[in-house]
Amino acid sequence: METLKKYFKSNTFTLTILLILIVAFFWAASPGRSYLSLINVTNILNSMVLFTLFAIGEALLIISGSVDLSPGYIGTASGALMTAVLANTGLPWFVALLLGLALGCVFGLINALLVNELGFQAFIATLTVGSFVAKGFAYILVDGKVIPIKNRVIVWIGTGRLFGIVPFTVILSLLLILIYGIILAKTVFGRTIYLCGGNSQAARLAGLNPRRLSYILFANSGVLGALAGILYDARLKSGNLDGTNNYAFPAVTAVILGGVSFGGGTGNMFGCFLGLLIINSFNNGLTVMGVTPYWQSVASGVLLLLALTLDYLANRRTKRIKVRRTVEA
Repeated sequence: METLKKYFKSNTFTLTILLILIVAFFWAASPGRSYLSLINVTNILNSMVLFTLFAIGEALLIISGSVDLSPGYIGTASGALMTAVLANTGLPWFVALLLGLALGCVFGLINALLVNELGFQAFIATLTVGSFVAKGFAYILVDGKVIPIKNRVIVWIGTGRLFGIVPFTVILSLLLILIYGIILAKTVFGRTIYLCGGNSQAARLAGLNPRRLSYILFANSGVLGALAGILYDARLKSGNLDGTNNYAFPAVTAVILGGVSFGGGTGNMFGCFLGLLIINSFNNGLTVMGVTPYWQSVASGVLLLLALTLDYLANRRTKRIKVRRTVEA
């Protein structure tokens, strides 16, 4: 009974109600009520795949008290590297894929180095590494051209369906968010992330190492961004300059909407998943109703502002409660 009361008071319950309202509205308004058809539900889940990978990395970093604005650009660069290796060398497909993931890890470690050793703000460091270094590297790799991917295995990874129904990438993304959710909620490592995000000084006094954690989480974000970029290129069967450059901000929106606070120390993967479902269900509903992409962009911006406003109000409320408890003590 107590658990049920906590659920009804939680952010998760609010998000669940919001998702139900969005789905009900678009189901009733869609032509032929096709919104909840198997094909369209699959489309929604498929559209979530790349955002899910970015959101996982962002969620862990934001809970730890940091942020990463580079994974979209890292994904583009990593996909470009894999494509260039496949096109210009005789190396096996899995080597090309691993090189792409390794590049993402390297960029993530560079971010961590700038933040932890040189004292850069995470916002500035990651935006610079992404929008200049990674983006420039991607341009060099593909030389401003669209390079086709002809390897059948890589193409299947991006477009294949299990049993001819469910896209492989959907299964992969759901497995990853489940695994990371368990790690965050049930392991010592997950509790370390919460402790460092909630109060890094107290974490140090408790014998934890926030700096080492930062390196791990930035590297993880880079690898997940790289995987997203690789899947993007595999899905389109080509490497190009645009890639996943614009995917990071919507992922951050989903994470904040899902209850992860920029203040650090709060949030969970299930909330992030609900945030992703809400945003992608909303955008898909607009598409089904024939709304132009430009208005969809405006709607996404409004959702981001809403998420940031809710995060601000939640942080202010938390601070007031802490002050009140301090005064009462």
